Amino acid sequence: MSFSFTIQHNDPQSSARAGLIQTAHGPIETPIFMPVGTAGSVKAVHQHELVDEIKAQIILGNTYHLYLRPGTEVLQQVGGLHKFNGWDKPILTDSGGYQVYSLSGTRKIVEEGVTFQSHIDGSKHLFSPERAIDIQRIIGGDIIMAFDECTPYPCEYKYAQKSMEMTHRWLKRCCAHFDETQGLYGYEQTLFPIVQGSTYKDLRIQSAEAIASFERPANAIGGLSVGEPAEEMYAMTELVCGILPRDKPRYLMGVGTPSNLLECIALGIDMFDCVLPSRNARHGLLYTANGVMNMRNAKWSHDFSPIDPESTCSSSRFYSKAYLRHLVHCGEILGMQIATLHNLSFFLWLVGEARKHIADGTFSTWKAEMLRKVEQRL
Repeated sequence: MSFSFTIQHNDPQSSARAGLIQTAHGPIETPIFMPVGTAGSVKAVHQHELVDEIKAQIILGNTYHLYLRPGTEVLQQVGGLHKFNGWDKPILTDSGGYQVYSLSGTRKIVEEGVTFQSHIDGSKHLFSPERAIDIQRIIGGDIIMAFDECTPYPCEYKYAQKSMEMTHRWLKRCCAHFDETQGLYGYEQTLFPIVQGSTYKDLRIQSAEAIASFERPANAIGGLSVGEPAEEMYAMTELVCGILPRDKPRYLMGVGTPSNLLECIALGIDMFDCVLPSRNARHGLLYTANGVMNMRNAKWSHDFSPIDPESTCSSSRFYSKAYLRHLVHCGEILGMQIATLHNLSFFLWLVGEARKHIADGTFSTWKAEMLRKVEQRL
């Protein structure tokens, strides 16, 4: 099946929309949050829990990490990541560009690509735009990302401009190589370009116009979850969404908190991913529709009520706050599992509710109410 996107509903008071993406491995209802599976799995979660508890429709795989372990030979032999991890729904793979950003002490960026040292054994490797496409062909994601450089925050204007221009040149090479090659496993893959430009308005405009000119089926916005104030993230997102084609999905990479999701859905974003709900879960921080709970706090040690009686996650309705606090306090693996299931279920619930309210024409009112609650500390 070819990649397609249909806008089904528009919010009358904002730029929020509800849509449907079709991929070779099934549909994705938008707006959507995508759990991050760095090394081929979402940490602490079984595949059946992703489907039955979390209601995930798509997950991410990390090109850099999967390239190093288990390696492209294993993945190609088994027939791609879907076969390797048993996930039969859509997968999105990043290009490794963010790891280029995060490995700043052990990499070198040149026009050809990026040389870097493995964080595992110190071995040296090269990622070029062409190599990033080849690796993602082997991994077999339904959606694959163009190779780019994610600039840090703060970032000097000249560096941001130089980096953006190279990202555009790399995109041209990505598109050429993608168009000259085929998927390896009998289904279509779709390439997403990435808008860069740091927090400079003129650079973001240039980049959004350049990325739109490639006329790919969808577009992504990168470099807006690297420490900049939320207000700047929203300003750049609104600016770019006003330029990128309305009839194509918009993916805001690496974002974010519940409030970030709500604000950016209102600006016209359709797809999100972030490690925050699962990473914070492993440290005992839970997100709910009524606010945030730190399960390390002693206040929960004698609270025998359910973790969250309103949660869509059965574990959150079954186990008590006191029990989860005990597990987290003792460092028990089960505590990490329960908390991760809860947080990812909440994030998927949140975007699902946003979708319902967009369809009903009540999104803006509901959003205002939710924003007052989701970030308060309980």
